[in-house]
Amino acid sequence: MKSIVKIGCGAGFWGDSPEGPEQLVKAGVDYLVMDYLAEITMSILTRMKAQKPELGYATDFVTTVMKPLAAQIKAKKIRVVTNAGGVNPEACRDALVALFKELGVDLSVAVVLGDDLTDRAGEFQARGVTEMFSGEPMPAKLTSVNAYLGAFPIARALDLGADIVLTGRCVDSAVVLGPLIHEFGWKEDDFDLLAAGSLAGHIIECGAQTTGGVFTDWRDVAEDWDRMGFPIAECRADGTFEITKPEDTGGAVTPETVAEQVVYEVGDPRSYLLPDVTCDFSMVTLAASGPDRVRVTGAKGRAPTSTYKVCATYADGYRSAATMMIAGREAVAKAEAVGRAILKRSSRLMHEAGFADFTERALEVIGSEFSYGAQAAHGDAREVILRIAVRHGSKDALQIFGREIYPAATAMAQGLTGFAGGRPEPQPVIRLFSFLTDKSDVQVRIVFGDEARTIAIFQPDPGSGEALVEHPLQSQEIPTGAVANVPLIRIAHGRSGDKGDTANIGVIARDEKFVPIIRRALTEQAVGQYFQHILRGKVTRFEWPGLTGFNFVMENALGGGGVASLRNDPQGKALAQILMDMPVAVPVRLLEDNGQRNGRKVSA
Repeated sequence: MKSIVKIGCGAGFWGDSPEGPEQLVKAGVDYLVMDYLAEITMSILTRMKAQKPELGYATDFVTTVMKPLAAQIKAKKIRVVTNAGGVNPEACRDALVALFKELGVDLSVAVVLGDDLTDRAGEFQARGVTEMFSGEPMPAKLTSVNAYLGAFPIARALDLGADIVLTGRCVDSAVVLGPLIHEFGWKEDDFDLLAAGSLAGHIIECGAQTTGGVFTDWRDVAEDWDRMGFPIAECRADGTFEITKPEDTGGAVTPETVAEQVVYEVGDPRSYLLPDVTCDFSMVTLAASGPDRVRVTGAKGRAPTSTYKVCATYADGYRSAATMMIAGREAVAKAEAVGRAILKRSSRLMHEAGFADFTERALEVIGSEFSYGAQAAHGDAREVILRIAVRHGSKDALQIFGREIYPAATAMAQGLTGFAGGRPEPQPVIRLFSFLTDKSDVQVRIVFGDEARTIAIFQPDPGSGEALVEHPLQSQEIPTGAVANVPLIRIAHGRSGDKGDTANIGVIARDEKFVPIIRRALTEQAVGQYFQHILRGKVTRFEWPGLTGFNFVMENALGGGGVASLRNDPQGKALAQILMDMPVAVPVRLLEDNGQRNGRKVSA
């Protein structure tokens, strides 16, 4: 058994820079892992496969990662684990096998199958399965149905000797946990260890997002954006690990950059549900252990549930969007008037052609602080981007909308220019439908060489594992005296993410003395009011003692989320930064020492 296993993540999404895998292979990691499958990516891959049956996987993995690096990967005995298989893992395997033959490189490939449940859609419909969040009935026709598998099948494939393990849909962290199970012999009921390995995977799964990418204090790392380093988790058998990055690369690995990634796309930090373990990250602590090195401890685990989450997609009409620039005085008002006119005109022409009105429409003026809602500064911007997006059940109806964009250049506001691309073409809307199914319903298989093996999935005793333990977030009293209204960013930093139509915003105090200030100011009601212009559901606040922070979960906040949303920010990526401008009343005496952090001025 190795004392330390080094796992580097070279891709946080499909389309990430090929420089990441190249860095990590050069650095000499034991495992190169890549996460390609955001929920929105599954929709794209499903459409690709429908058009060409030989597609449906992350083609970049074959062409820009393995083609230039295969020989080095073989020479350094690096093993590769990735969900690049998408909705067609076997096609991805075949492309790899052909590539290796062409290159004369001997690398073996195992494929984990079983996540694709599309051929059982009728069975689920007959059961009366409903959407796990909205309770809506299952659509009559689904385009894809995929269960989120766990890490043990990956570990078994590595046990068999595979150099490369390809999966379809699995939880993102499984590509890291699988190698750790294989290397350290962790068992199905080693819940604390499985939680720790899952946390390592969660932290590095988004690539440069944990090495200073999308960091609140962006000035700390901006000079290195052109050469951002990708993360490495150095893991031990006891579940402890350190996060670092290759030498001579950009970015930064600090407790702050890592903390922002820990809170990313999480709900209740005490119950982060995964197929292999229920994780409690609420008492996780981070400590700098060297330059660009952070030690992570404190993850706890409990028994997993008896179900898999299943992500299904279905076609729901078409969408079309257009953008244009408008300059000059009263640019915001002109843009709004142009947008209303285009929508009114195309609606009238659609009606005259026998079509119903749009099923959904969105008009956003980018540059007017539209995303801030009532908190917008409403300044007299002289240059803005008008974005109009619409949805309809008929592709032909949206062709009418597309024809009415360019006529605005001569019929409407002066200063209108900068149309993005040509006439907008209607695109299919693929919506997400999530539900749960018993693990016993899913047959997981490993195909390696000429053999296919069925993998038994662990079914825990529902009462096994530790009970949920409450960890109250301790904080001192708020000092009396003079106060100042400052933006939240002065006392906190944060990160936002998405799960379908739900957004989360993690808010981390810059110092524990600010915890009671944040608790008092950022109530569920206050955050809901702040985002009332986008929020259609409730806000839940969770305390996060280990990180001295809070996590806010906002339901029905993304206009449907992913491809289904007409918004310019369908994944809530900007929400944390918008919240960072929320004014909070802070005792002046607490602000006196907050102008500097680690010898550097805070970006506020």
